[in-house]
Amino acid sequence: MTNKYEQQTATDASANASAEALNEKSLLLAIETSCDETSVAVVRDGRHILSNVISSQIDTHRQFGGVVPEIASRQHVETITLMMEQALEQAGVKPAELSAIAVTQGPGLVGALLVGGVAAKTYAMALDIPLIGTHHIAGHIYANALVHDIVYPCMALVVSGGHTELVLLEREGSFRIIGRTRDDAVGEAYDKVARALEFPYPGGPHIDKLAVSADDVIELPRAWLEPDSYDFSLSGLKSAVLAAINQARMKGETLRTAALARGFQESVIDVLIGKSMRAVREFGARQLLLCGGVAANRGLRTALAASCEAAQIPLLVPPFELCTDNGAMIGAAAHLKWKTGEFTSLDMKADPQLSLEAWSVGSPTA
Repeated sequence: MTNKYEQQTATDASANASAEALNEKSLLLAIETSCDETSVAVVRDGRHILSNVISSQIDTHRQFGGVVPEIASRQHVETITLMMEQALEQAGVKPAELSAIAVTQGPGLVGALLVGGVAAKTYAMALDIPLIGTHHIAGHIYANALVHDIVYPCMALVVSGGHTELVLLEREGSFRIIGRTRDDAVGEAYDKVARALEFPYPGGPHIDKLAVSADDVIELPRAWLEPDSYDFSLSGLKSAVLAAINQARMKGETLRTAALARGFQESVIDVLIGKSMRAVREFGARQLLLCGGVAANRGLRTALAASCEAAQIPLLVPPFELCTDNGAMIGAAAHLKWKTGEFTSLDMKADPQLSLEAWSVGSPTA
């Protein structure tokens, strides 16, 4: 299964494609189906959102207390075609005007990724235009490019349901992970603590709201790890929360839920900010980018903004609607590959473990 662009790379792109890439002009249909949102967007030149339609599955998965992969995949199948049609209609764009099709290749739930991948490959082949397999976390990072001018080198703090990472970008499209979680991601820890406190899924917003409004706090430990480490660990903090809940129950005391939520959130935020600001100083970053679904957390945004202001480091944060999974962010990241002519073969496979560093622009393993 091939088309005329299948083997095209930065060095052997056709003259027409290279000329268009050099002009940095593109009109991408971008598909995101890595987890429990089906989203399709039309993005012009990696900066301008013409449409960004999203179908959320939260109501479906709430009854199970979390995302059920098989159900997520089936709902993607039911909605993907309609979402593609709506995205084009809202953008006022005809299929023949598209430059390429972008799609999340990974990481994510393999079944969910397969749905988006098959739809993208089919459409790219039908229109005889390039396919751009895109990294999900690169999308979260470059969601900032949709609303800000990114200056390099910069540092990205990625906080989402499945990822907690510090990523150094020395140049456009270059990713170097300097720290990552050793166990739970921030969003995952929030959901587990919320479940223990008997909040509905997704639990993060409930914890955030309660923590911000709390008048007192139950102090909890901070996991700094080794002095020079940029890694994160949240399993111990999660255990400390569960211990506090069990202790109150055994003593027959009323659980100070708001104080516990505040203690948990302050512990998470202190470590995230402390390591992020140290990384900014050590690597000479000119900006700090906050990325991922947990970037919508108001407590984190407020505290990080204050720290960056004190350090005179610009903080870039996407608007709330671009923090969670969406097609526009995939279009923004895919534009990096469009500019260099790094297209993806139509035999692309969904890759739940896709490496962010290997996906970097110009990487020989991309």
